[in-house]
Amino acid sequence: MATTHKNYKPMSQEMHYIIDHAHALVEATSGELDDRISSARTALKKRLEAVRGEYGDLEAQFLDKVQTADEFIHVKPYYAIGGTFIAGLLLGWFMSRK
Repeated sequence: MATTHKNYKPMSQEMHYIIDHAHALVEATSGELDDRISSARTALKKRLEAVRGEYGDLEAQFLDKVQTADEFIHVKPYYAIGGTFIAGLLLGWFMSRK
């Protein structure tokens, strides 16, 4: 589970970085008086707030699923190995077909 958190942190920081830059872009256009710019700014601001909430929920769900999978693999490692083996056989069979 330690490697999951190690890989997860840069991705999470990058997503927050992108959202913060989009929010800064919205704030930078606050002085514009054109109707099209103000309506686009309003729509983008609403969407950014929605994305922040959705991303937080998605992030929590993802971490919960990863934790569940990690626990399952530790409790029943042979099931995980067997399932991976069968999935590999099926994938190889499908890829070898012409």
